[in-house]
This record gives sequence, C-alpha cells and structure tokens, in this order.
Amino acid sequence: MNVTILGAGLLGVTSAYYLRQLGHDVTVVDRQATPAAETSFANGGQISVSHAEPWANPGAPLKLLQWLGREDAPLLFRLRADMRQWLWGLQFLRECTPGRTRHNIEQIVRLGTYSRSMLQALRAERGLAYDQRTQGILHFYTNPKEFAAAEAPAAQMRALGCDRRVISADEAVALEPALRHIRPQLAGATYTAEDESGDANRFARELVQRCIDDGVQFRMSHTVTALRTAGGAIDHVEATDSEGRFQRLRADAYVLAMGSLSPMLAAPLGIRLPIYPAKGYSVTMPVKDEALAHQVSLTDDEYKLVFSRLGNRLRIAGTAELNGYDRDLNRVRCEAIVKRVEQLFPGAGDTAQAQFWTGLRPATPSNVPIIGRSKLPNLFLNTGHGTLGWTHACGSGKSIARIVSGLAPELDFAFTGMARPAAPAILRAQGVR
Repeated sequence: MNVTILGAGLLGVTSAYYLRQLGHDVTVVDRQATPAAETSFANGGQISVSHAEPWANPGAPLKLLQWLGREDAPLLFRLRADMRQWLWGLQFLRECTPGRTRHNIEQIVRLGTYSRSMLQALRAERGLAYDQRTQGILHFYTNPKEFAAAEAPAAQMRALGCDRRVISADEAVALEPALRHIRPQLAGATYTAEDESGDANRFARELVQRCIDDGVQFRMSHTVTALRTAGGAIDHVEATDSEGRFQRLRADAYVLAMGSLSPMLAAPLGIRLPIYPAKGYSVTMPVKDEALAHQVSLTDDEYKLVFSRLGNRLRIAGTAELNGYDRDLNRVRCEAIVKRVEQLFPGAGDTAQAQFWTGLRPATPSNVPIIGRSKLPNLFLNTGHGTLGWTHACGSGKSIARIVSGLAPELDFAFTGMARPAAPAILRAQGVR
C-alpha cells in the first residue's frame, strides 16, 4: 500500500519508519527543508514516562488564577478573541476533575511505557546515537505542598508499572550532586530510574537516514494546503513545492501528523480536533563548569521546567503560553528560565552563550494524544502529543503503523475509531468529532 505521511516531525518520522517495516511504500511531506525543524527542534530532551500528570488536574484552576497577569507564569493563558482557545479552555477545565485526571494519567503512562520500550529496541536495532543518557529522571520539589501533592500521582504511576519512587532530599542530592547548592530548599523528590533523555532533533535526523536507506521518500519544502475528498475518502493532498508550484499527491492512505497545524487541515473535512498550540520555550547553553553541571535529567515541577544534558550542552525547556500561533520570543519568559537555572546551578552553564528557542506544542485539553482512525476510511491521525511528543513518538508511530495495516495495536490505549467498550465515552471526552 502507498502511504503518505503529512509532517516530518518526530511523530511523522517514526510513523514512516514503522510503516516501512511493515512493507508499505511511504512518502513523507513537510513544509520545512529539514526534518524535525519545528516542535521537535529544541525540546526538553526527556523520555519521561514519569511526567504523566496532565496540566489539567484538580490543582490547576487555582494555580491558573494565581498566575494570571504574570509574564513569567509557568502556564499562561493569553486570552484572545479566538473561539477555539475558549472552547479548548472549557474542555481543559472539564479535565481537571480527579476522575478524569486518573483516567488521563493511565492513558499517558501506558503509551509512555510502551513507547520507551520501542525506542530502546529501535536504538539497539539501528545503532542510533543522539546524546542519549539512561540515568533516569529526577523530579525535585522546593515547595512542600507541591511535594506532598506529587505522592498520589506517583503512587498511581507505580501501580501502572512506571516505577516513580518518592525519595528524600538527601537521596536526591546523592543521585545528582549538582543539587547540593539548593539542599536547604529541597522538600523532596521522586526518581524514575528507567526514564531517559536525549536530543530529539538528532534522533529524528538519524532515523530519517535509516528510513531513506530503507526506501522511504521525503518531499521536504512542500507546504500542504488542503486535503481533498471524493466518494467519502481522501482523494489527494494539495501542496506547493519550494518554488511555489502546485502539486497533487495521491496515496492509498494518509497519516496526519502535523502537530498544531493538524486541526486546520482536518476542519474542512468535518473533523474537529481539540488541539491548541501551547508555545514552549527552551534555552541551550554550553557547560561552563563540569563540577557544577547536572548529569541526571531533572524536572522542576514547581516552575514547569525540565533539564537535560546533551553532551557538552545544557538544555532547559518548559513553560506554556496559549497565545494562538504566535512564535515571537518573549524575553521576559526567556530570562525567567535563565534566572531559575542560575538559582539552581550557579556557574554551571555559560549564560552569555545561551541560545533561545520557542516552538508550538500541539496540546489537547487532557494531554492525551489523538492516535488512530478518523471518520474517513483512508485518513489516520497521529497528533496532539503536547509536551510528550518525544516520550510517545516511537510507541505512537508503531501503533499507527499497525492500525493503518489493519493490525491490532500492541497496547491498551484510547485509540480513536477503534472498537473497544469505553471508546465512545473516551472520544467524547477528548472532543474528537
């Protein structure tokens, strides 16, 4: 079967790889000149199954009220005259109940655990190198209330097979000595030894080369403008190439993996995807002092920041700003990240050479991605992964490849369009129509 994948980010590239492994002829289309050049370009670098508690949780509404008007707020709603933003916000509030939060954690952990295993197998099989580290992820807390609130989600994750252990402040410093500077402020931590980190962009580029070696075709610098239907199915994709020439691309099946742009292409088909762009920021800087720099990947839950070590670079990423498709760098938010780095690890990184980046994460209100069939028989969805695209990439890619091929996925997850008893209620909660 000929399959066209729309999007050459992490989700598109992993989908292409696994579809090719199942024997399909695969073409990937993307508007950028190189793969993984948007959301996957400079993300936080974590393969973080333990980062499964969604933004929408019982404590979120109060925090949002406290953060209103703060330019450096970890999660900032910049209200606009945008009906999609308001509808997304209402769905977000609906997901903040304890029951919905527990359900969403279950989905996110199941997919994350499976995806991490698939990544490890793929890395071993194809010899991929991307500044990976397998030293686990340490979530640390400087606020006792935040630490106490982390215990219940951590217990649920352990019950689901994600061994996120609650540890003391002293144990945290023993695991990552770079935290010794803030030992008096540490309330405690959690540690997940099986989690990993690595350069997502480098991984994607390496996997693209393996895909090309296996016969996958990539049409880069092609901007998808529309999906056209005939007879109740996708007939072709309209796109323009790098010189602006009109192209009509045909295939037997199509996978929509265009992140925050996915709703724009799906809406004219009568498919409403509850995805809204959440602008995230990252800072990358050279290591200045090895003795002060962290080795273990870290998560600062109070400030919604993650810290990864990518070779001789430090990558710090996080925060979320719901402000439409704006990608302008907000200097206040950039400087807030650098300030927090200097508070935690003074002198570890060369802040004078800091490089700032921002990208649009395709966020669903629940943080559960949209993977599976659409209402059109030859259009499939692999999108809406929010901050966990890197964590969920391989599991999502392999799952959608099996679904396209008419095979059952290998994990129990709320796939769209799949026959499972709870599916209708799950899809309604997700907002997929």
